[in-house]
Amino acid sequence: MANLLAFSGGIDSSALFFWLMEKNIDFDIAIVNYHTRETSDKEVEYAKYLAEKYNKKIFIKDCYLRKFSEKKARDCRYKFFEEIIKKNGYSTLILAHQLNDRFEWFLMQLSKGAGLKELISMEKWEEREFYKIYRPFYNISRREIIEYLHKHNIKYFIDESNFDTKYKRNLIRKEFSNKFIEMFENGVKKSFEFLEEDKKLLINLNWKKIKDLYIFKKTNPKLDIKKVDLILKRLGVLPTKKQKDEILKTNFSCVIQGKIAIDSNNEKIYVSPYVKIPLPKEKKELFRKHKIPPKIRSYIVKEKLCHMLFTEMSTDVLKSGKR
Repeated sequence: MANLLAFSGGIDSSALFFWLMEKNIDFDIAIVNYHTRETSDKEVEYAKYLAEKYNKKIFIKDCYLRKFSEKKARDCRYKFFEEIIKKNGYSTLILAHQLNDRFEWFLMQLSKGAGLKELISMEKWEEREFYKIYRPFYNISRREIIEYLHKHNIKYFIDESNFDTKYKRNLIRKEFSNKFIEMFENGVKKSFEFLEEDKKLLINLNWKKIKDLYIFKKTNPKLDIKKVDLILKRLGVLPTKKQKDEILKTNFSCVIQGKIAIDSNNEKIYVSPYVKIPLPKEKKELFRKHKIPPKIRSYIVKEKLCHMLFTEMSTDVLKSGKR
């Protein structure tokens, strides 16, 4: 069983549950109960009912937050999902994000001042460190999903906290994004398709990857930080603005969250999991000779990548005509 569905009992995930069944896609389900609403326990009971009826494994997490925030809820949720994925060998996490969510995110990022990558960062397929994210509904509108639910007489719950406009996301949803999509749904879909193609052309992922070591040539800090951001997400870290600022301030030489090492020389930027082990003097000298920056050396030694890395570097030198 390769797929895990993030389920909530709401409009989108309830429709996605039955859509996956309809497409004969195997999956199990995971649900988080934050205990913040009257219907929270009922949603978990609904998930249990579906799991038993359709022979699905179900994973349930009780997440108690002293003070609820979207970020804390998200962190709790994803930590839970990733623990399940690691322990049970799932390869894909299926999420119910849809067109309205994407446009809502677009407007939120636009309000902050963002580039193309941030504006359309919610993709159909997304690579993480040890699993993939799949969003089958990413170009399907909330209107189409509700029509599907009613057509098939599928039960779902409505999260009333989504109507509380003290949260910026809810305000944008209520006042802007949903109204806009109601009027211009097809145009929004087509625009996202064009933007995705433009993004592929503009953000050229010409890095080298050896296990979880990423290497790419420096261009300019604005483009380089975008590449580092993408790599960090693949390695399971979502960097904050403060952390991105730190990466730039240190000239791409720091450790993020104690997990990921970023380091550079005059020509290249290196990103890898952060490892700290003592290295013999002769090994350090070899790294200096090959201009391998200090923060990623331990990972290279731990994963026994020296021979492979130095061979590739020698090949690059020959191709460039350097001696």
